[in-house]
Amino acid sequence: MTPHLAAIGFHATDPADLARFWAGLLGWERTDAVTVLPPDGKGFGLRFTESQEPKSRQNQAHFDLTSATPQAQQDMVARALELGARHIDIGQTPEEGHIVLADPDGNEFCVIEAGNKFLADTGVIGAVACDGTQAVGYFWSKALGWPLVWDQDEETAIQSPQGGTKITWGGPPVAPKPDVNRLYFELTLPADADETAETARLTALGARPGPDGVLLDPDGNEFTLRRAAA
Repeated sequence: MTPHLAAIGFHATDPADLARFWAGLLGWERTDAVTVLPPDGKGFGLRFTESQEPKSRQNQAHFDLTSATPQAQQDMVARALELGARHIDIGQTPEEGHIVLADPDGNEFCVIEAGNKFLADTGVIGAVACDGTQAVGYFWSKALGWPLVWDQDEETAIQSPQGGTKITWGGPPVAPKPDVNRLYFELTLPADADETAETARLTALGARPGPDGVLLDPDGNEFTLRRAAA
């Protein structure tokens, strides 16, 4: 049985504050101080864990948020700024329609312009856009059981069979990964599943053990695998 992508985890200097920001921006529910879930219960949630390590580089992954109309894009940006986000420059040009922001902990995210066909019908988080190889896109497709919805010029994307957010990898060049990622995937298995067997399957696909009980995908990105509570 393939694992479920339960949450995108954030290492944060102030987990509760970052949960407050993302709950307010997305209109999702805080189920506790550090966990945010979509109100319809579908897809993945967000979970924030404390880290004293300062953010020292651009993240390997960021959210692309969708907009139904130009006004909705402006409203999303205004709400983000009111909640504590700020504008940042990562090399985008004035001709590009998306707006690049950073959350209160410095994590980059984009508010995408209306009419983006690739992100149509995906939800408020249209994509988790990752820096990564074609091979890691193939790995995650098999690991989660999500089909490839894009595979061209070494760029890949996957999406749950039920729809929702896409996960994308931009292909080469891939930036070096000198330290632990701020964002990571949290996978869960049913309470009665064989965690050892699933770890072996993921290892056969290209994962490897990492520090402190985490696993690493073929590009060296951390993820966790745990059984769900009974």
